[in-house]
Formats: sequence, C-alpha cells, structure tokens
Amino acid sequence: MRSEYLTYTQARPAGRKSGLHVGCGAMEGAMRSDDKVCTETGIESSSRGPGCSLRHFACEQNLLSRPDGSAAFLQGDTSVLAGVYGPAEVKVSKEIFNKATLEVILRPKIGLPGVAEKSRERLIRNTCQAVVLGALHPRTSITVVLQVVSDAGSLLACCLNAACMALVDAGVPMRALFCGVTCALDSDGTLVLDPTAKQEKEARAVLTFALDSVDRKLLMSTTKGLYSDAELQQCLAAAQTASQHVFRFYRESLQRRYSKS
Repeated sequence: MRSEYLTYTQARPAGRKSGLHVGCGAMEGAMRSDDKVCTETGIESSSRGPGCSLRHFACEQNLLSRPDGSAAFLQGDTSVLAGVYGPAEVKVSKEIFNKATLEVILRPKIGLPGVAEKSRERLIRNTCQAVVLGALHPRTSITVVLQVVSDAGSLLACCLNAACMALVDAGVPMRALFCGVTCALDSDGTLVLDPTAKQEKEARAVLTFALDSVDRKLLMSTTKGLYSDAELQQCLAAAQTASQHVFRFYRESLQRRYSKS
C-alpha cells in the first residue's frame, strides 16, 4: 500500500486560474537546501531528540500562485505539497444547499491514483469535514489537492499536516487546526512515533490518528495489523502527546510568516 507523484489540473470558473503542477525537483529545491529550509516563509523544527521522537518538520506556505492557498510540508524525508481551491463555484450535481462541498484529491509520486490513494482521500476528507466550517459558505466547493513528492514513511500523517497548513493559508474557516500522527508497534510491542518506511514495513501494527488542536480530540483513526486494546490506548495517548509538538510547530511557522513586515 505504497503511494508515490502528480500533475493535477482542475476545471475552474471563468476568470480564475487553475491547476497544480509541481515536479519533484522543484519541490525539493523549494523545501530543502542542505537539509534546511531557507525561504522567507519556511521554518524547520529540530531533529529527533530525547524529549520528542518525531522526525524534523519543515513547512512553507504560499508556494503556488494558482491555488487560493498552498503549503509544502516535510516530515523527515517524507514530503507532500498541498493546494486549496475555494470557496468557489460548484457543479449543480455536487451542490449542497446548507454547506460547502469538500473534495480531496491525492496524487501519487508516479503513476495514476490507486486504491491506496482513494482510501487516504476518504480519510483526509472526513478529517477536514470535521473541522471546516462549511456552513459559512453554502453552495460552494472547497477542493484540497495533495501531491506526494516523496514517501519515506508516515505518509498519511504528512498529508494531513500539509492539508491543514494549506487550508490555513487559503483562509478557510475552521473551528480548530488538526494534525496527523502515526505510531508503529514492532514485534516486541515497542512503540515508535512517526515511523520511517522501513519501520512501517517491519512493524506488527501501524496506527494513524488525526487530532484537533483544542482538546486533542480524536477526529479520525486508521489501523493496520494486530494490536491489543491496551496497545491502542497507549498509541492514542502517545499520539496526543506528540500532537502538542506538531501544533507548536504550526504556531512557530505561522508566527514566523506573519511577523515579517
């Protein structure tokens, strides 16, 4: 169930720009220079340390001119680019009279979307719908397009984080921010936060949680493998603790961007 790159072009109402088209080289050039973010709107967290076993984060918003909001999010060597279009016109067949229609499109690094991408799209859409205040924009469309640039583990969590930062950049109203955290359990029950692709492959179980920024409330969860009820609760508690580091990174990233004159 691996995901890998995209070219996406969306039909837009007349007078609006459209499309999300980014090459891997361009993305990596924008996100990394000697493993550091060096753009004005970017910020990078520190590497894994004893207090937090998450990989380092990097984020840059407003990378693209065509979407209403965009963000590139890097988690270790996993990176995702997100673009948000809307609120905009919606097809009559998809119109909802009392709220916005929210769509999520996930493109792999290479090839066409498959079953894995469709499954992740549904999970990300459900998470976004839980926090986006769609009732403020009835009969409109909000589309989140996610491009996988590199997948080195914890891809779904990285997609969730990229989607959240792109929604913030687009000014979409939300009742709370959200983040994704992935946990892996190895054969002897050791818990690993934010696992790499190799750690996921060797793990007995992999669990991903989406949490909000207000009460650390669980918005979505997806699991694969065998685990006990006690291990599930252990992973959820670890994810809730780790989410504090992610939300702190969000805050630092936004402060860095908006404090610039």
